[in-house]
Amino acid sequence: MNKPPRKKNPTFGVAVFIVIAILLVIGTITYNAIREKREFDSQNATPPSISSEAAAAATAIKPASGTAQ
Repeated sequence: MNKPPRKKNPTFGVAVFIVIAILLVIGTITYNAIREKREFDSQNATPPSISSEAAAAATAIKPASGTAQ
């Protein structure tokens, strides 16, 4: 008449826990890598050299060849 209650399978719960734990670890590693890269780049940023500033100024003054005047 009445079916006996079905026993829960703990394997599914453990599998879900493992997947969530792995995703958290991957997310944490990715977040830390991105944060440390930005920190490293900001500490080691070199100011633009004089020659690159001069080249940028020359390009701004002299139009590119082949453009309509």
